[in-house]
Amino acid sequence: MTIKKLIALLTLKKVPNLGDSSIKKLIREVGSAEGVLNEKPANLLKIDGIGSIKIKELHNPDHHKSAENELKFIEQNNINYLIYDQADYPDKLKHCIDSPIVLFSTGNIDLKNQRILSIVGTRKVTSYGVQFCEELIETIVPLNPVIVSGFAYGVDITAHRAAVKHNLQTIGCLAHGLNQIYPKVHKKYVAQVEENGGFFTDFWSTDTFDRKNFLGRNRIIAGLSEATVVIESADKGGSLVTAEIANSYNRDVFAVPGRAQDPFSKGCNTLIKTQRAHMLTSAADLIYMLNWELEEKKQPLVQKKLFVELDAEEKKIWKFLNDNGKELLDVIALQCHIPTFKVASILLNMELKGVIKPLPGKLFEVV
Repeated sequence: MTIKKLIALLTLKKVPNLGDSSIKKLIREVGSAEGVLNEKPANLLKIDGIGSIKIKELHNPDHHKSAENELKFIEQNNINYLIYDQADYPDKLKHCIDSPIVLFSTGNIDLKNQRILSIVGTRKVTSYGVQFCEELIETIVPLNPVIVSGFAYGVDITAHRAAVKHNLQTIGCLAHGLNQIYPKVHKKYVAQVEENGGFFTDFWSTDTFDRKNFLGRNRIIAGLSEATVVIESADKGGSLVTAEIANSYNRDVFAVPGRAQDPFSKGCNTLIKTQRAHMLTSAADLIYMLNWELEEKKQPLVQKKLFVELDAEEKKIWKFLNDNGKELLDVIALQCHIPTFKVASILLNMELKGVIKPLPGKLFEVV
């Protein structure tokens, strides 16, 4: 990728009121980030969902200057950057509509062919929460998962430390630029995390720590992972927000139950009670629901399928699953270019015809 393209993307990111999903829409319609910056405002306003407020500041020269300054920081500090439309961008995050157009990283992160699990929870973790987190990670070590969290106090840092202890890759998602660490007391863990994984953020070096940044950070935590585990949470908090985001991405959410009167079990109990999370009492629950105990196998062509009548969309989905093995519903929708709500109905019809079957973890495979 050329530096010119990166500068254009950073410039667009700096435009007020223009979020990641809107930037992607503009690029799809115009053809490139550079093209968006050179396009006439009147033509951009013709794009559905793009109003004058979003492009009002598009040609402000200060945004280009800010982008050049950030590029200097990136180059001087050996910061890695991943672009949303490139092959090395995290696969699961790529499927999220609001994923960062540019993701910055440090360390030795490798997400190819990896099981990825996010673990979040209260900053005021109890001894029970610490024990559960440590035992959960220790139990799933043979599966070699990547452990993702927010590098905050409590459950977050417990998860990172447990991963490092067992030589698992771990990723800290930050709510600020890579020129700082919050909380400062966790600086002592930075080298260990970077050796065993690293850090992700879409915030710039000019973005200082601010609580309003948590929402942006939490979408990365939820989007990177196959599933999110909430170990302890009060009735309100960032962990519940992360769980909601994960649900919106059609990812599995797990919550550890606790006693009704315990303040840091209320959030988890509510998630379970309202069916927004699977109840997690041991690693076995997680392994079963995510289908992690099964080997990936491509299904052979079964002769009886030749005698089942399938319409065009059903044939497209069946061929995709037969060629690629079991897959998530949202991946099927994306790869077959069929809306998610429609795919769910099609899959049900195909299940009734006996040509596919559902699996734990919202997966489907051919029979």
